[in-house]
Amino acid sequence: MSIRSGSRRLELPYLSFPGLLRMNIHKNARLTPLRREEMAVAVLGGRLTKAQAARLYGVSLKIVSRWTERFRISGRAAMTDRSSRPTRSPRQMGQDIVERILHLRRQRLTGKHIAMETGVSPATVSRILRRAKLSRMKDIDPVEPVIRYEYAEPGGLIHLDIKRLGRFERVGHRITGNRTRQSNARGVGWEYVHVCIDDVSRIAFTDIFPDEKAIMP
Repeated sequence: MSIRSGSRRLELPYLSFPGLLRMNIHKNARLTPLRREEMAVAVLGGRLTKAQAARLYGVSLKIVSRWTERFRISGRAAMTDRSSRPTRSPRQMGQDIVERILHLRRQRLTGKHIAMETGVSPATVSRILRRAKLSRMKDIDPVEPVIRYEYAEPGGLIHLDIKRLGRFERVGHRITGNRTRQSNARGVGWEYVHVCIDDVSRIAFTDIFPDEKAIMP
């Protein structure tokens, strides 16, 4: 790779970085691990000053110094982003207290009562329960398996339903557009739609019969 710094043209080696595609790079980072190493090698090798590297790579002098120093101490392994999580948390809740809070919760105590029992603030108790996914009472009880009836072969179970529908003597006003001659016929009768569905194959059969009897005419 060649770059130009002022009137000079500098040749920088192409650096391979195994596993680069698998790395979780910070979304606002200007430089990839490959470019960080490339910049550090150029500065430590005397081909670029820190000011030249900052202008060339579009970063501040502080960033140049950071990656250069990390590369000098730890090499290529230090070119990836570090976790922002602190190395120690002196005010973190003790594990024994957390376990006691969870134990009381499984005894179905409310967050307010747990706070009174342990002396921990209700907000902290709520945060611990939410992190453990025990913030709701229904989360305490184990999920019972769904009991289903199943048949191995078709014909073992048939679902049957019957729907009663009134007959029409003649078409209504939605077809004729005439509301003045409303049908007042009486005793027109009913028809019954029988629906059968096989539980296993889901094959369905429907037909219209004159009554609700389960007897084929």
